[in-house]
Amino acid sequence: MTHPRRTVLAAALGAAAAAATASAAQAHGDKGEKRFVKRRLKAMSLEEKVGQLFTVYAYGRTADTTDAADVAKNQETHGVDNAAELIAAYKVGGIIYFTWSNNVANPAQITGLSNGLQAASTADGGEPLLIATDQEHGLVVRITAPATQLPGAMALGATHDNAAAYDAAVISGTELRAMGLNLNFAPDADVNVNPANPVIGVRSFGSDAEHVAGFAAAQVEGYQARGDLAATVKHFPGHGDTEDDSHTDLPRIDHTYEEWQAIDAPPFRAAVESGVGAIMSAHIQFPALDPTLTPATLSKPILTGLLREELGYEGVIVTDSLAMEGVREGYGDDRIPVLALLAGIDMLLMPVDLDLAYNAVLAAVASGELTEARIDESVTRILGLKYRLGLYDDPYADPGEVASIVGVPAHLEAAQALSDRTTTLVTNDGTLPIPTDGGALLVTGWGETTTNVLTAEFAERGFSPTRVVTGIAPTQAQIDTAVAAADGKAFIVVSTNGVGDNPGQVALVKALAATGVPVVALGVRNPYDIAHLTEDVNAYLATYSYSADGLESAVAAVLGHLDPQGRLPVDIPRADDPESVLFAFGHGLSY
Repeated sequence: MTHPRRTVLAAALGAAAAAATASAAQAHGDKGEKRFVKRRLKAMSLEEKVGQLFTVYAYGRTADTTDAADVAKNQETHGVDNAAELIAAYKVGGIIYFTWSNNVANPAQITGLSNGLQAASTADGGEPLLIATDQEHGLVVRITAPATQLPGAMALGATHDNAAAYDAAVISGTELRAMGLNLNFAPDADVNVNPANPVIGVRSFGSDAEHVAGFAAAQVEGYQARGDLAATVKHFPGHGDTEDDSHTDLPRIDHTYEEWQAIDAPPFRAAVESGVGAIMSAHIQFPALDPTLTPATLSKPILTGLLREELGYEGVIVTDSLAMEGVREGYGDDRIPVLALLAGIDMLLMPVDLDLAYNAVLAAVASGELTEARIDESVTRILGLKYRLGLYDDPYADPGEVASIVGVPAHLEAAQALSDRTTTLVTNDGTLPIPTDGGALLVTGWGETTTNVLTAEFAERGFSPTRVVTGIAPTQAQIDTAVAAADGKAFIVVSTNGVGDNPGQVALVKALAATGVPVVALGVRNPYDIAHLTEDVNAYLATYSYSADGLESAVAAVLGHLDPQGRLPVDIPRADDPESVLFAFGHGLSY
């Protein structure tokens, strides 16, 4: 491991700044909040309190869906027909949206779903809902176009300008709230010091702790600037130095406590100081922080000792999904919610079996393993967050405003302008910029959609591109096809993704280089691919994303229509010597 170093709409930003001033006055422990929450809590039954601890998903585009497929899935998962019945049965505190749960077809539908859920939850005096999603942008995005698609974390990190992250978060947060969401499980505050990290990578702002801290704090402030949406930093105590994915395994971080303080903790400290609404736990082992090897989500030394007591965090702590294997390894689904609450968790996200988890918590209170006072602590934090977001005043979105806010031209233009600042030219032997408009070229490499977008971008600029998709692990036959297609071309553009784990991509680039046609490689996910390609490419650009905006920026840079401005937000180690740096944090070429 290489240890790290340390213009959106003026009117929208002005309104956000004004709201931020009001929000700052409404800190944790405000007397009005305390009185209000105490009254709500006193009127609730134990069962209602336990329900508030859970944030879950339900299938359907409306709260009362009668769609046969959605009903069948809801029955299989929760034993109810739709989200409205789920809310009535368990009085859950939150709902999370996904594409796969059929929640996010378009902005108008999402707004209607949000309002329907709030109506169901507040009926008969019930609590308003936290409505959440994971809208990190870049690699992790739940609500796609026509909502504005913005650069992801590492792409923003390549601007080396915290204001870019703030501006992106203001746009995203404004659009989310317009659709009725009020809790975003973003940004990622992990410091990606391990290039082989399979689950974080470009979701991180970079490999430098202070750099990540500044960007994470800026995004928290941007998301929360209006005071009506909460950000969530993740994954505490830090998921940046692992080669395992906590969705399928239980990763282990072997940093010392001192390394945790220097590498992993700074972004979370910065987020706490910025008043972040929620912090999400990681399903990881961290022996230096808890030698029992208990996953952080279930670890009292980590969640209470470090996050509450050492970092002084008073807000909501939420688990990562309880359906992930990283927390289920060695623990029953009935024990996980109880152990999480004992460790200091407030919000239980997506248990495998809601009924089992809900009743397990009630049983733990009945047996004395959990006290009702402990439940009250977490519910107080959850209701306090809802109060500060204004959900008790008005939890609804205005259907008449959504079209004038979500995906509007000013937001789309701002997103493209931000993207244009992220493209990083890592190597160039003078081949770039391509000195001519028009001509024959080959677009090849990874990604059906990626190569399609690249082909269209070059065609729009007067070129005659040939497209050959070779995929994540090119076969010799695919390589031969690409090489044959390179004949007579002026240059070759090859998109790469995960070269280190897919040597077939190295073989493809070597074979293309042997044709004598100039080869320009675009690393369309993690920027580390160049470590395996330095001898075979004439130029290499890191896009940090295969989004349409990012690819448009890359093509413009290749042709000299855009001067590359991005600088690496990570160290890129040598492929043959991971302890030494090939391209350092901050490196970036221009024309």
